[in-house]
Amino acid sequence: MFREGSDEDNRSTNPKVTFGSIVWGVLLRTVLVVTIILLLLDYFHYDVNVWIIVFSIWLFAAYPAYKQYIKFKERMKKFKEETLCGSCKYFNRDAQLCSIYDEHVSEDYVPCEGESWEPKFYGPGEEDED
Repeated sequence: MFREGSDEDNRSTNPKVTFGSIVWGVLLRTVLVVTIILLLLDYFHYDVNVWIIVFSIWLFAAYPAYKQYIKFKERMKKFKEETLCGSCKYFNRDAQLCSIYDEHVSEDYVPCEGESWEPKFYGPGEEDED
């Protein structure tokens, strides 16, 4: 839930941080924060103050996820530049996954061993999302 991805994930065939794990962490932290804040507000007999909940969600759920996503995006940019899979059209960078073989790729492991590699095609006016 509070994992920080590192370059070690690029060498692991089972990455710890993917886009899905970031979203799952945000959802779980949001539920925990809202539950705790509502219990505390009820315990201290305060009226429900929406601003306390919104600020708490930003501080404990959204901002850490944003930082985690930025770090993940930088790691995937580096991964794309350093590996064969990063330039393949079947590479799903949100999951660090080869979509043909449905396997996680790493710097040391290429599921197809380069045999199914196809370059990404960018037509006129199309560019990579980085």
